[in-house]
Amino acid sequence: MQPPTTLLPLVAASLLLLLLLAATPTPAASRHHRPAVTETLDVSASLSRARAALSTDAAAAASLHQSAAAAKPKPKRSPRSQKGAGASSSSLTLRLHSRDFLPGEQGRHESYRSLVLSRLRRDSSRAAAVSARAALAADGVTRLDLRPANASAVFAASAAAIQGPVVSGVGQGSGEYFSRVGIGSPARQLYMVLDTGSDVTWVQCQPCADCYQQSDPVFDPSLSASYAAVSCDSPRCRDLDTAACRNATGACLYEVAYGDGSYTVGDFATETLTLGDSQPVSNVAIGCGHDNEGLFVGAAGLLALGGGPLSFPSQISATTFSYCLVDRDSPAASTLQFGDGAAEADTVTAPLLRSPRTSTFYYVAMTGISVGGQALSIPTSAFAMDATSGSGGVIVDSGTAVTRLQSAAYAALRDAFVRGTPSLPRSSGVSLFDTCYDLSGRTSVEVPAVSLRFEGGGSLRLPAKNYLIPVDGAGTYCLAFAPTNAAVSIIGNVQQQGTRVSFDTAKGAVGFTPNKC
Repeated sequence: MQPPTTLLPLVAASLLLLLLLAATPTPAASRHHRPAVTETLDVSASLSRARAALSTDAAAAASLHQSAAAAKPKPKRSPRSQKGAGASSSSLTLRLHSRDFLPGEQGRHESYRSLVLSRLRRDSSRAAAVSARAALAADGVTRLDLRPANASAVFAASAAAIQGPVVSGVGQGSGEYFSRVGIGSPARQLYMVLDTGSDVTWVQCQPCADCYQQSDPVFDPSLSASYAAVSCDSPRCRDLDTAACRNATGACLYEVAYGDGSYTVGDFATETLTLGDSQPVSNVAIGCGHDNEGLFVGAAGLLALGGGPLSFPSQISATTFSYCLVDRDSPAASTLQFGDGAAEADTVTAPLLRSPRTSTFYYVAMTGISVGGQALSIPTSAFAMDATSGSGGVIVDSGTAVTRLQSAAYAALRDAFVRGTPSLPRSSGVSLFDTCYDLSGRTSVEVPAVSLRFEGGGSLRLPAKNYLIPVDGAGTYCLAFAPTNAAVSIIGNVQQQGTRVSFDTAKGAVGFTPNKC
């Protein structure tokens, strides 16, 4: 039966309306099909840097002292920096370099894969030590001992060698960036690891009962006119975890033990430190280590940048400092700066949080992660710190390489990234990386953008080279995040590369300024 002729226009109009409605996407469908935000990974450039990192050319090592110097103006000298450890530090600036370009470090690996695996082994120890320190502090443990089980005889022998018991202190593993720091008067230039996760600055010292190999001659305090022992009744000695004394002289002794088995034991003293072209800073409390072992090979010691009372920023009353980390495969240099810098329009600012149980670490109020422009379904509790115990939270750390995320958060990030890279050929996992790709033969690829989101609305969009990194010289790349079962998450230095990271303890803020090395 045919419809009446008078109904045909009405039926046609209804069909047309239905077709138009079907063709118009709903708001939900529009969001679902919105093009993903991507970043371009320059495969050729990153592989070239990786292969060059194995070079034993002496010119590459020499560039440590020259790179970036011409491009950066020398800081103005300030007489205030001569006043000692309580003085303002607005003029202090020094250059930073990747650890693997220390003299003597080049040529140690036969392949780039070997170099990467070595880095990841160190990094696993470092991340575990940071997590353990944070967890113990949250549990109310104030005297921390991360020494290896078989180290008792070593420490006993060290104590006997320096005629007294030693302090039981703790640090958090080896850092991955270093600089030249002048120690003593006259200043001896030494390679020092920079570490935001440690509070005690120290150098290897003569007489050396047991010292690892370093690039410079071991520091001899007898040749320095400014070296002075710290007494046991000094407030600085009491700021160590446990004070200990030389029985004969009453001088303060220290011990710093690291979760990877590294340690340093010796006298606690005050010295003069010279950073870059800045005026010397006198009366800085440091450890003079006579018994030292571990993963600090090459560097003479460590410049501690943590938040505790004995850290270098605390001793010079610096409420602000910033650093920018160059690519770890580059011999180029950047800077560590103390004091206020010029405000940048593109700086991403987030609240700086401090644990109620430990002052060492710098926590940031992170709330989420975006992949391809889409916020992941991760509860904010995954990144939150407990206000009472200090458990959880997110630490910004210069010494940890690969960012660690709680397992559920990492899985959400990884799965979203994999969904956004369907055309890239997968490869087998490498070490702690489970998401890898074969990019051999490609000059560049488009990958989903990854952004870290912070309380207050700030979002730090990472360059592709900061999260998809080469693990060999043949074109295998891996997603440079890793899961952790620890309560605390860590933003590592791979993700920080090329970004100036600033800490303002007075205002309680962390700043991230892209492309400001």
